[in-house]
Formats: sequence, C-alpha cells, structure tokens
Amino acid sequence: METVQDTQQYLEQFKPELEQIPSHLHGTDRLTWLSDLLSRSSRESREGLSAVLEGHLIKMERYEASDIDMGGDGCGGKVWFRIHGQKTPYRDSPEYSLLETDLLLLNLVNHEQMAYLMKHRNLDFSHVIPSNDGQPRRFRADLYFDLDHLALNMRRIDTEIRPFKSLQLHPEVAKTLSLKYLKYGLNLVTGITGSGKSSTLDTIIDANNRSVESQIVVIASPVELVHKPIKSIVRHREVGRDVPTFRDGTVQAMRQDPDIIVIGELRDDETIIAALEVTDSGHKTFSTLHTASAMESIDRIIGEVPVREQERVRNRLADVITCVISQKLVPTLDGKRVLAKEVMLATPSVKAAIRNNNISEIYQMLAEGSQYGMHTLEQDLKRLVVDHKISIDEALNFANNKKRLKDLFRS
Repeated sequence: METVQDTQQYLEQFKPELEQIPSHLHGTDRLTWLSDLLSRSSRESREGLSAVLEGHLIKMERYEASDIDMGGDGCGGKVWFRIHGQKTPYRDSPEYSLLETDLLLLNLVNHEQMAYLMKHRNLDFSHVIPSNDGQPRRFRADLYFDLDHLALNMRRIDTEIRPFKSLQLHPEVAKTLSLKYLKYGLNLVTGITGSGKSSTLDTIIDANNRSVESQIVVIASPVELVHKPIKSIVRHREVGRDVPTFRDGTVQAMRQDPDIIVIGELRDDETIIAALEVTDSGHKTFSTLHTASAMESIDRIIGEVPVREQERVRNRLADVITCVISQKLVPTLDGKRVLAKEVMLATPSVKAAIRNNNISEIYQMLAEGSQYGMHTLEQDLKRLVVDHKISIDEALNFANNKKRLKDLFRS
C-alpha cells in the first residue's frame, strides 16, 4: 500500500499548471478554473489526486482519529486530526498550498455537487473508500468556503456497531426504544456536535433490525453507516441524492409501509411538524437534535415552530414523545472518552409538564425517576466519578448545571 509520502508525486504533476492560474481570478472564478483543469486531466491523474487524500483518510485509523480537517487559511497548510477529542496537526503532515488543497478537494465532487457548492458555499456528502477486506471505509464530509478557498471536514464512520448493552440503559428505557415492546412514539438522541449521537442511534437501529421483522426507513444527510438487512428491510435515503429534503423524505416514508422512520436531524420547523405528524399516525420515529439536555430539547422543538403553531405543537409533542437521551463524550482518566447521558421517559407527569408549559419541573422528575430508568446528566457524571472513570474536574466541566453536581458530591 502506498504511503502518504508516496502519493505526493501525483500532486507534483499539477504544480506547473497551478503556477499558471491567472492572478485576477478569485473565489468561484478561481475554483471554476481549477474545475476545468480537472476536467481536462486524465483519469489516471485524477485517481492519483484521490490517492493523495485517501492516504490521509486511511492514516486516521492508525491514529484513532474521528475527524480530519484540511484546506483554507484556517489549517495553515497542514492536515489536522481530532484524536480522542483533541484537534491537532498530525505528526509528519505534509504542507500544502491553498491552490493544492483547492484542487484536492474539488476532485472529490461531481459536476452536480460542484454547482451546489458554488451556489450555497457548502456541501454535505458521503465519501466511500473501497477496501480489500470487503468493508469499505465510509466518511461524512462537509466541504465549505474559508476566505475564498475550500476547506474540508470529514468524520470517520465506524462500521462496527456497538452492542446495545454498551449503552447501559435501564430495562424500561430499552423496552421503550424497541419496536417489539412499543410500536409508536418519538424518540430523540441529542447532544452537541461530536457527542456520538449517530453512533447511539445506529446502535438502537441495529438492535431493532436484529430483533423485529419490520421495515426501517433511514433519511439522512448524508447517509453514514449502512445497515444490512437482518430481520428487517432497511431503506437508506440520502438528502440531496435520493430525496430533496428531510421533510420530503418523512412525508414520502408514510407511503412506503414503514414500521420505524429515522430522521437524521430535526433541522427546521417543517421537518419537526412532519416528524410529529408521522409519529402521531402510529409510527415509531427516531431523530436527533443539537441540544444538551432533555428539557432544552423540548424547548427547542416548540421554539423552532412559528408562534401561532406552538400551542398545537406543544400538545402534539406531549402526546407522541416517548424518550429523550441527551449525551456527551467525556475525557477519561486513561486519555480516551466515555459516554455520559441524561435519560427522560415520557411518564404521565412529564407529559403533563410539557402540555402545561412547565418544562422546568422535568429536571426534578428525572432526578427522582430512577425506577423508570430516568436520571439527570449530573447524576450520570457523578456515577462516572465514583466508578473512577473520569475526574471531578472533567465532570464539572461537562455538567449542564455545575451547582447541582456540586450538591450531589456533597450529599
């Protein structure tokens, strides 16, 4: 297998032409010129450019890196990895000029994607590297502009799905998430970017795929891990490729005889309303939100819709919500990361609090709901400290409410 250093020769052959780029070209005009250069290049030359980038992507596994960043002024010509939560240029990273990374990154996209990128200045897509072992490496990619040049983030998708038991969920919570025990309801996995939401959601999907004969429709942007059918049919619909929007995919799914609908993210009011409607029609629905707690998730859903719709959405949400898992990945004492989570089940008291707009009361319900498998993030952080997995300082750093966590340590 070629090393990163071996593949640099493929980029060298483009340097004479890069030096000839007209100095008056900037922004999209310069990228159009580079795109034309690629279109005139041989297939072997473009495959060589792909080998340069793929060399870095393959190296991610050795470093246990979750993300790679390159291109634009912000990277300073280096290739950066995020390793166990810390982002840094990786050792022996080559240095690239801005035009070289522009060319490498443009080589990733087709004409249709290029047109979208030029119009929206951002492009989400999936990237796959074939593998000799029959397990292709998959990446979630975001290509965007940084001071008129292209920048890239790619996240490595772990093709090994964690066993459901690794989530350490209470039996009542596990039953709520299983189609075998509950055929309907809206279930949310929430957290900030990089908190492992997709991995948790994939674990839950896999558990249902292994235990129930059903049809699962996954609507994602982009599709990350591809689930092979085990007991269930699993459909994957990528936004922008298989379906225009999350909302369209959700509405269309209702005509595809699904048992479970997975909506990659509740990004806007239209998707939120569609998710509530499809759940209200008797389907089991899973989705994600960029929120740090169960209460914030409820507030976000209601706050995202127009004011005139909020009362109706509040009541419908109270009817259909079944579970919210809010999670963070916390650095451990041995330099890795561990999952800390808050869990809310929609008990009658929780539903009443949502319906009556008393969201602040839910925190105490979580703190006192251990018999249902509920707990706050702060309670879980304390557990991890007691189990000698994380430090007190890290627990305080990741707590949503530091005062409550300090009170727990004193109790």
